[in-house]
Amino acid sequence: MKLGIASDHAGFEYKQKLISYLTKKGHEVVDYGTYSTDSCDYPDYAHALANAVESGEVENGIALCGTGNGVALTLNKHQGIRAGLAWGTEIAKLVKQHNNANVLVMPARFISYRMAVELVKVWMTTEFEGGRHQRRLDKVPVK
Repeated sequence: MKLGIASDHAGFEYKQKLISYLTKKGHEVVDYGTYSTDSCDYPDYAHALANAVESGEVENGIALCGTGNGVALTLNKHQGIRAGLAWGTEIAKLVKQHNNANVLVMPARFISYRMAVELVKVWMTTEFEGGRHQRRLDKVPVK
């Protein structure tokens, strides 16, 4: 799978480790920044990731910031993005199963790196259920 990944300074260290982990698992990973722990503005990187997912440059995305909320709200401004914030495995499963999240968002300051890996594993291996969930997703875009 070709994945995009982005973070702000709070998520930088986990992002770097996840790139290595995912690459070792055979995935192609495109890094949309940030590229250091220097303080930065999360929208710059969230928009770059969202554009890549919407255009098909990458299949799905992973994003991190301190709470996850900043990147999630930025990503979800894009009509083609369904970013789901997860901090536990059941939530990671449900954001894919019920919401068909094409970007997994994680709160780097509130989870361990080990949990981040578990969230990615669950999200990547869960299938969207469709059905009533698709009907609901069809009502989300602002027209």
